[in-house]
Amino acid sequence: MLSLSLLVKVLPLILIPSYGAAFTVFTNGGYSQKYNVRASHPLSSMIANDPGDGDTLHVPNILLVECGFGNDSHGQNATKAAIRACRNAIEFNSLSVKKMIPGGYEAMKLNVILAVPKKYQDTLDLNEVAKTFPYGDIKFIVQDGGMIAPSGRLIESLGDKNDDMLIVCAAVQVGY
Repeated sequence: MLSLSLLVKVLPLILIPSYGAAFTVFTNGGYSQKYNVRASHPLSSMIANDPGDGDTLHVPNILLVECGFGNDSHGQNATKAAIRACRNAIEFNSLSVKKMIPGGYEAMKLNVILAVPKKYQDTLDLNEVAKTFPYGDIKFIVQDGGMIAPSGRLIESLGDKNDDMLIVCAAVQVGY
């Protein structure tokens, strides 16, 4: 479980004019990975300040939390599973953002927490996952989690390297 103290210390993000950046994701296991990211839309921000700089949470006013899961049954593709998890979290919602969030879409912020099996975290492409969200200033937090289950079959023509079925969990905090 992700503690509030960890959230406070992890990855406050800022907007970059070129929509590209490098940032480090810190996970609950002390694991860190440097990512080079090109934001999918101008409202996204994808670079971390120093986690110890005293910044507040990225989304200080959380209006709702949407949860979902996604899997890749063949191919062991963490990005595909994460995109499916994020889509699952947001696909059945319709928000009146202009009424709910002062400043509308320009002020909307998202914390996207992804639980990915550690074995597959280095294959996660957050550029592609960010494209799931049409609006919002996005911050990703990747933590150890998700699940690896045997699919029962190794099908090389589907990209399988083994019979792992990769499952990713997502929690999307929406607010301002």
